[in-house]
Amino acid sequence: MFKIYVDADACPVKPEIYRVAKRCSLDVMLVANSWMRIPRTQNIQLQVVGAGADVADDWIVEHIQPYDIVITADIPLADQCIKKDARVISPKGKPFTKDNIGESVATRDLLTELREAGMETGGPPPLTQRDRSYFLQQLDNVIQAVRRNRPDDTP
Repeated sequence: MFKIYVDADACPVKPEIYRVAKRCSLDVMLVANSWMRIPRTQNIQLQVVGAGADVADDWIVEHIQPYDIVITADIPLADQCIKKDARVISPKGKPFTKDNIGESVATRDLLTELREAGMETGGPPPLTQRDRSYFLQQLDNVIQAVRRNRPDDTP
């Protein structure tokens, strides 16, 4: 059975993920640099990794399997997960795919260069209820797509 992996340190939609996982009987692995409170249920686990910029990302990439679902806003992590045939969506519900990840990486790199040159690019806007609803819809779509397309012999 596939799992949901969550880049958990700054993920604003963890409660939504817990509800969907329970409803769909899926396991969730939260990966974070520090301990956090999680629901006491067998299908939700927390993996605390060491401090460092990419330690959680590296752990996720090392453990995911094809058809696993990864929730992250981190574009380089999304790119690595897609290359391992995982499904990736952002906390706002944007699916990252082989078709759109190149554009997302290029946009991220451009914004990084602009910030390094001294331009203020601003941060992401706060998550709205509409964003949360869209995320739930997209997560459900990805789960259903994986269930339809995943070969029966995949672990």
